[in-house]
Amino acid sequence: MITISGKVIHGDGYGKVLGFPTANLDRREYLWKKMKVKFGVYSGISILSSGKKYKAGITIGPIDSKGLPKLEAYLIGFSGNLYGKKITIILQKYLRGWINFGGNEEALKKQLQKDILKIKNLFK
Repeated sequence: MITISGKVIHGDGYGKVLGFPTANLDRREYLWKKMKVKFGVYSGISILSSGKKYKAGITIGPIDSKGLPKLEAYLIGFSGNLYGKKITIILQKYLRGWINFGGNEEALKKQLQKDILKIKNLFK
């Protein structure tokens, strides 16, 4: 299993617009450890600094405008503000590669719903 920790930083807010808000991680630990993680969507666990755990859909990649891969997690069942707080994500299972939906938000939402259902079923 791969574990990555970092502070939650502001992303572009697109996940929130779609109804799937994500926690975007600072990538310092990722860079410091020189991690090489296959881009795509993973099922996993997100652990808050309080110790509370959430099932999570985790996306690694694609490369952003800074030339670094995005690290973000959708915490299933979480609501609240995580900005500036440290979380740890644990990648458990690779689900699929990263897909460019070319601006087709409905197709993206349907895929996100499928991914989340799959993650929930993996943890039953």
